[in-house]
Amino acid sequence: MKNYHPFNPQPTQPNKLPPLKSCDSQFHVFGPEEKYPVRPGAAYEMPTATITKALEMHRILGIERGVIVQATTYGADHQVVLDGLAVAGSNYRGCANAIVLLEGTDAYIDQLHSAGVRGARFTRQGLGISMSPADYSRVIGRVKELGWYVKFQPETAGIIGQLSMIEDLEMPVVIDHMGRSDVALGDTDPSLKEVLNLLKRGNFWVMLSLSEKLSKSGLPWDDVLPLAHKLIEAAPDRMIWGSDWPHPLSVNPPPDEALLVNQLYRYAHNDDALIEKILVKNPARLFNFED
Repeated sequence: MKNYHPFNPQPTQPNKLPPLKSCDSQFHVFGPEEKYPVRPGAAYEMPTATITKALEMHRILGIERGVIVQATTYGADHQVVLDGLAVAGSNYRGCANAIVLLEGTDAYIDQLHSAGVRGARFTRQGLGISMSPADYSRVIGRVKELGWYVKFQPETAGIIGQLSMIEDLEMPVVIDHMGRSDVALGDTDPSLKEVLNLLKRGNFWVMLSLSEKLSKSGLPWDDVLPLAHKLIEAAPDRMIWGSDWPHPLSVNPPPDEALLVNQLYRYAHNDDALIEKILVKNPARLFNFED
């Protein structure tokens, strides 16, 4: 199995601290392996990245809320998320891998909900978890019953290939990683066009994330700015931000997370009110955080 880079061990503070109650809407927790074994057939595994290290990174950044997103590494076994939420406390939520709504018992799903899980994520096909159309419909029905949101990780070629899965959904839908649009194509990118169409509806959200991997030009990721500006302009009340720590499947050393926060400020034109929307107000509404 391929070795991927671990997270940056020395995060720094961003240019300015984010507003109070800011939320990292996607990060993952991995290991230690002896406590959380990788599922058989997992497409990848990552160096240990514990909840303790994640919370330390958040304290340095000035982040007070977050969402632990289950990695495909563990499949339907969400113990790493359950334990992470127990440590992190009431300012944190969880997002399950959608496969648990097929494989988990009702009692287990109730346990996830009680712990703070409020969403189900469909990961890209290349990561080894997929389901039939009938099973997909069953999972969507279960999400509706639970009152959760659904979340889609775009394929490497963009969200365009998953359009048939998402375009008719009526619950809150989060599109990860800015739809994984090709920044080199600009306004002609088909994924961007479809995301902008979906944002005209009131139930679609976009996570502003993956700057370091979407960029073709590298630091300071200037080529991603037009994409983010266009998305924010289309639906400023339904934009959220995620660090994606510890940056799974990174073939290059991951960045200092402070640079990702600084990049968000640039996405928001350094407008304090807009920054507060993206980091505080929008995620509070989506993830049901109490003010």
